[in-house]
Amino acid sequence: MIDHVSLQRPDSFYAMIGGHATFTKLVDEFYAGVAQDELLISMYPDGADLTGAKHRLQSFLEQYFGGPGTYSQERGHPRLRMRHLPFPVTPQARDRWLVHMRAALDAIEVPPMYDAMMWDYFERAATAMVNSPEGATEGPGLPESR
Repeated sequence: MIDHVSLQRPDSFYAMIGGHATFTKLVDEFYAGVAQDELLISMYPDGADLTGAKHRLQSFLEQYFGGPGTYSQERGHPRLRMRHLPFPVTPQARDRWLVHMRAALDAIEVPPMYDAMMWDYFERAATAMVNSPEGATEGPGLPESR
């Protein structure tokens, strides 16, 4: 088991917003919304069992924002676009993802400066994951069997 407290640099963004506990709440809140969203939940290979997805997102976000490097240790380079290519990430899916991440970010109540920095990253990352136009029936992110 990873000791998240001993891995924190006191001056990191990760530590300044509350470390592991804050990211746990962020991810839990985010996936509570995703679980109720038909469009998004349909993209998860494990369906309603979001345990693995939660772990991957949390470890990625913790690493990105200055916490432990668990994500890279377990999965290598993030390669986010490549990892999302099998899923039809349309502009609508991006927007739905952002709705749930905005609600989660509001729930953790970090100071405005940190909120703005995180939101900027989430908007840019979500847009970078778009790989299919609205209404697409074939192409990147859409299996041929659809």
